[in-house]
Amino acid sequence: MTDTADQLKALVLEAFDALFNKRDYPAAERFWSPNYLRHSAHIEPGRKGLFELVKASPPEMRYENALVAANGDYVILHGRFTNIGQPATWIAADIVRIEDGLLAEHWHIIQDEATRQNPRAGTRCQTPIPFLASPVQPHKE
Repeated sequence: MTDTADQLKALVLEAFDALFNKRDYPAAERFWSPNYLRHSAHIEPGRKGLFELVKASPPEMRYENALVAANGDYVILHGRFTNIGQPATWIAADIVRIEDGLLAEHWHIIQDEATRQNPRAGTRCQTPIPFLASPVQPHKE
């Protein structure tokens, strides 16, 4: 049986919530493949590297999703990581490949959130409007 797009989206959102928001590592292990492949030069490889990164993050860190889409075995998330222990919140686009019902492979793009105080942190408006505490006007050169 093939998972529907809605089932895959729910799976990935539940996985992100278990790991990044609840810090429930036993639950997260049930979502991430033991052979998980993360395409990032800044994080140690595999599921263990991801979990260690989260463990080292501030306990207040949270993931807030704004948009989720699925196509075949791929789920794309667009959201933000708050309380990350950095000067700016991170806006992230995550692409996850699902294999045998597990998160098997991952790519991401992360940048600082643009705000009224720091409008050049990113490139224009990076998230859907509900995330913007104070709307940012496009920067004019």
